[in-house]
Amino acid sequence: MYSIGDYIVHPGQGVCRVEGFVEEPQASYQLLPVGMRHPTRIRFPVTNAHKLRPVLTHEEAMELIDEYPTMQVDSYTDRSNALEEEHFRQEIRQGTCRDSMRIVKTFRLRIAETKARNKKPPVAYERILKQASQRSLEELSIALEMPVDDVKTLFEQRSDESLN
Repeated sequence: MYSIGDYIVHPGQGVCRVEGFVEEPQASYQLLPVGMRHPTRIRFPVTNAHKLRPVLTHEEAMELIDEYPTMQVDSYTDRSNALEEEHFRQEIRQGTCRDSMRIVKTFRLRIAETKARNKKPPVAYERILKQASQRSLEELSIALEMPVDDVKTLFEQRSDESLN
């Protein structure tokens, strides 16, 4: 069970802070998503707490940043961009920060390869890249207790690459 003030990762909303508990009509966490312009408190049933996960620790976040340059890209492809996009959206929702970072690396490479062939990358690639980047940066920001811009700077210093 999570406590008030804990940061957790909600499958749909990303990083949230536990603001409180509500007992009626069913036991629920009151969660406040972070990183949104106009966050709205949401309720999440305690019975579904297995779908939530804690945010990375500081040490885990630093290990992920150091691991990024050697991280393998995802080779998943499908017969259409829509099916591919749905696969990766589900992976972002249900996966870990490592999964989101792997997706960022995958789509940065796919976009670069497409541009190298003098073609315009599919819009879906940009959407997936943006969503995965936002999810991973939010979690790293909370884990490292620093603003997202500082995480980007730290990331660039340690890995010679960008996470967005």
